[in-house]
Parts: sequence; structure tokens; C-alpha cells
Amino acid sequence: QVQLVESGGGLVQAGGSLRLSCAASGRTFSSYAMGWFRQAPGQEREFVAAISRSGRSTDLADSVKGRFTISRDNAKNTVYLQMNSLKPEDTAVYYCAAGPPWATAQAMGTQRNAVDAWGQGTLVTVSS
Repeated sequence: QVQLVESGGGLVQAGGSLRLSCAASGRTFSSYAMGWFRQAPGQEREFVAAISRSGRSTDLADSVKGRFTISRDNAKNTVYLQMNSLKPEDTAVYYCAAGPPWATAQAMGTQRNAVDAWGQGTLVTVSS
């Protein structure tokens, strides 16, 4: 079973930037796709971004395209979410996710069973 630990959340003003990190352990990191999801108060958890095992393929939600970038460092067992031009509507708890061995980055964004491990979440608050 993979363990995921997020870091990097915090309070930022609108227009600012944050970088989230997620450290993974317990499974060969390069063998599974990774993703980020978020959940705002009173709303369902939603897909934000995902990246393939190699890092060559990514998928982003339309709401964050052009502002967020997902990347991974397989040597460090870490996935990142660079968030630029943040908006108040980006305020949410951000969760790191690991896919099962068969999942692609695109599957993580579209199939409910394409996540088999979650981190504990990190809060991002964007003030206006």
C-alpha cells in the first residue's frame, strides 16, 4: 500500500503562487500515475491534474489549464503541483492521489476507480 504525504499549502493573495509537494512511499513510485484533487467547503472532491508514470503525459482540469502545472521527480518519489495566478475559487483542501497500476493520467481524471490511495490533504486559501 502506498503512503502519500502532502505539503506546501497555506494562505496566499489572489494572483500569487504556491507549490504543493507530495512524497510517496510503500510502492515503486515510477509504476503508477499520480494526481491532485481538491475539495472546497460544501462541494464534492474534483479532479485537478494528473501525470503519467514517466511524467511525459499530463492531464489538467479546464479550470486550471494555463495556471497550474503538474510534474514529478521519480528519483525523489515526489509529485508537485505548481499553482500560479491563484484565484479565490481555488481555495480548497488539495489531495494527492496515486493510481492503480493500470491507470493512465487521463483515467485518473475521468474514472472514479482510478485512484487507490489518498493523502491526508493540505489546505490552500486564496484571499481576494
